[in-house]
Amino acid sequence: MSTARHIIALLKSHIEGEEQQFYSAALQMAAHEARAGHGKLAQEIRELIDQSKVNNSNVERKLGPVPLVQPKGELANLLSARYPDTRLSDMVLLPELSSRLKRILTEQRQQKHLQAHNLTPRKKILLVGPPGSGKTMTAAALAGELQLPLFTALYDTLIGKFMGETAIRLKLIFDSMVMTRGVYFFDEFDAIGSQRNSSNDVGEIRRVLNSFLLFLENDESESLIIASTNHPDLLDKALFRRFDDVLEYKLPDPEMIPQLIKFQLLTFDIEVKDWSNIVSTAKGLSQAEIVRATGEAAKLSVLSLSNTRTISEDNLISSLVERKDTTFWLSKGV
Repeated sequence: MSTARHIIALLKSHIEGEEQQFYSAALQMAAHEARAGHGKLAQEIRELIDQSKVNNSNVERKLGPVPLVQPKGELANLLSARYPDTRLSDMVLLPELSSRLKRILTEQRQQKHLQAHNLTPRKKILLVGPPGSGKTMTAAALAGELQLPLFTALYDTLIGKFMGETAIRLKLIFDSMVMTRGVYFFDEFDAIGSQRNSSNDVGEIRRVLNSFLLFLENDESESLIIASTNHPDLLDKALFRRFDDVLEYKLPDPEMIPQLIKFQLLTFDIEVKDWSNIVSTAKGLSQAEIVRATGEAAKLSVLSLSNTRTISEDNLISSLVERKDTTFWLSKGV
């Protein structure tokens, strides 16, 4: 973003009384100047921001809940907003994936420190993997850990009927990333990121993808951008090098399945003599499906005549088999 655009963003946020957006735009200007080699000017801007925050903290404020940041105007139809309370500790993750997500959090929390050394934190993340493997929950967990709003793109209103409409709306979202720091989530990303040379490609989709690539490449906001897809093979190859990290999600392995079940049943007693039977039954199910089956087994125990908090091996296997059957028919479109 040019300095002129930064000034416009500053004035707009000031006029609208949006304090956090004002600080975000000012920090973007400082980052822009630092990248341009104007280190002294960037430091002066940051010091003024810090002093302003100190002064404002001395002003008595009314007690009450912090209002939820909500998209305004046309953005209200393009983004949904919420503050998730999900944390990474709420997820069962493979060690390598957990480590990479924690690295993203560390870099996001230390943005100023990295920028002072002309370094850029990871902020453009692509999540790939099968449905129900935890991609959407990861976006919520990162927002929860960073205490930022989670903005999810709404494709039904984002994708327009007329030439150029979608690109204009995409620009509104990327402009919002500068004005309001948050986690911006593009779920089922292949809807706009499909290959430009595919047989069913049309000119408008190609233009939309080109626009997204341009906006992503030029983004200088402090927001975290997350895209996810169940079909990485459908994505245009040019997309992958635009992301700072590509994280792969897989179906749970034999070691993860018992961890998932035990994690969901922390307040229950589990009577399982041989986990191998449960592991073999759950094979092929996603994390979300195993969690749902585990919940069904818990309900069976609670609602039984004995009203017990003990989950038997038979109950777990029965619920997993039922979930597997349901998944099969859902995959057939029944």
